[in-house]
Amino acid sequence: MGNSRRLKKNEVVLKEHTYDGIQEYDQRLPNWWLNTLYGAIIFSFVYWFFYFQTDTGKSDVAVLEAKMAAIEKAKMESSFDVTNDEMFWQMSNNSTYIENGKELYDQNCVACHGVDLKGGIGFNLVDSEWVHGARPSQIYNTIDQGVVEKGMQAWGPLLGQKRIAQVVAYVLSKNDRAEIEAAQ
Repeated sequence: MGNSRRLKKNEVVLKEHTYDGIQEYDQRLPNWWLNTLYGAIIFSFVYWFFYFQTDTGKSDVAVLEAKMAAIEKAKMESSFDVTNDEMFWQMSNNSTYIENGKELYDQNCVACHGVDLKGGIGFNLVDSEWVHGARPSQIYNTIDQGVVEKGMQAWGPLLGQKRIAQVVAYVLSKNDRAEIEAAQ
């Protein structure tokens, strides 16, 4: 079967059989090789557990989506054009803008337009009737400049361009795009 005697260090032992003129060594694998193998096995188990069994690690797709969202946000903030209706629609699909817009709406607009945006003192913001224009850029201008004759103050000096755009994004997120575009 094999040699039962203990091998001395650096002793070469050959097996008795040959195959195609090649005689096989009968020695232990080097410790560095075994440590590398066992380390790779342990690493693969930890990796599998961390990424696939717990929700601790983010997948590559999640990391990529987060980075793409950050890039889109940076692009929107750096090239802010309040006449670009498509930009407002993109903002209305971005959760960061919607959350910030909701906070601003709750602080400043809810008293007149209601918690559910269905009006009160002010107009209903979730129906198909838009008195001062239905395009996102028109909604922005209405908030920015106000409608003094109807009792709505100009929010531009108080909120600034970015915050008003966030409120517009929030309002648009609560509306159907097809209905707003039909009302234009």
